[in-house]
Amino acid sequence: MIAGDGRQAAGNDDLARRRPSLAACALRLAACALLLTAHGLLLASCGKRRPPLPPIERVPQRTDALAGYQRGNQIILTWPAPSRNAPDQSVLSIRRIDVYRLAESPAAPLALTEEQFAARSTLIGSVSYAEIQAAGPTLTYIDQLEFNPASQPARLRYAVRYVNAANQRAAFSNFFLIEPSPRIARPPANLQIDEAEDRLTLRWQPPDANVDASTPVNLLGYNVYRAASDKGFVKLNDQPLAATQYADRNFTFGQTYSYLVRAVSLGTGGSQTESLDSEIKTVQPRDLYPPSKPVEPRLGAVPGRISIFITANPERDVAGYNIYRSADPDLPLERWTRINGALVTRTTFEDSSVESGKKYYYYVTAVDTAGNTSAPSDVVSETVP
Repeated sequence: MIAGDGRQAAGNDDLARRRPSLAACALRLAACALLLTAHGLLLASCGKRRPPLPPIERVPQRTDALAGYQRGNQIILTWPAPSRNAPDQSVLSIRRIDVYRLAESPAAPLALTEEQFAARSTLIGSVSYAEIQAAGPTLTYIDQLEFNPASQPARLRYAVRYVNAANQRAAFSNFFLIEPSPRIARPPANLQIDEAEDRLTLRWQPPDANVDASTPVNLLGYNVYRAASDKGFVKLNDQPLAATQYADRNFTFGQTYSYLVRAVSLGTGGSQTESLDSEIKTVQPRDLYPPSKPVEPRLGAVPGRISIFITANPERDVAGYNIYRSADPDLPLERWTRINGALVTRTTFEDSSVESGKKYYYYVTAVDTAGNTSAPSDVVSETVP
């Protein structure tokens, strides 16, 4: 018992001897921490201001506005072009856009995950970097389909995928689904244009079969398109035309026009589906048509003057009139004297270079804005008092 108390006393003495050493260590650690903190603050306060980092390039990674439609045996896909792209040297630069297609049964579930689509779809083509650079507000890809009379109904599911310079593929776009009809009419044939003064008449031959070579032709009518100069084609008719001709009366001489015609068929779901384009015909109508023969003028004579009253021609492009006079009615008309300088743009004219007691003969011609001259009016005469 006594021995045990002695060991406890000895342990207490040893702990007492170690306490100063532990306290000193704690103080030294605290001092080091303060020095390090102060040193860090000093370094931070002495550091130079660095230039701001460039903003992170924000390049579109996908589109959710993929759409499309059928025309003939083509599916035409469209989506908005990227509003901007990274510089060429950047790995984020969009270098191409891949197009994928999946053929499904029309009864297949509409829901499909990206993983399922990636595993089952086929890469059918790409939009190149040059096409992306040259694109306007919309990008387009045309999928050419092959149809035959034995073609089975199918639903096609499309998606596009952006690919950057590092060949990294972004997520798929939205899915665009369509059930193309194989029985869409072929385009009209043998487009011809007849020119006249007041119209350009288009004529064509109807298609002989559908794009899958089947007959009878699935035909609702025709749509006519016109492009003026470098502008795009615009449809001229509101509803499909039943006839195989169309008269365009809204044109201007000297202007260049291009025309094409598409057949219209009943597509899947009752929609109107156009054929591919007919051949394109371009014309530049010229005004080679003189105004009509003017009505014979009326005359009124007073001493020293004969007034000529002209009835205006019905043509809208008449620029004015020429008035011819002769004292000899047997003189050939082409040798009569024109008594006006510039074209007469009013319907009255006074001839004051006449002599009293003499009889004068007159006729009038009309001139249009293209310089075409009408046949002469009937000859009228009057004697100066």
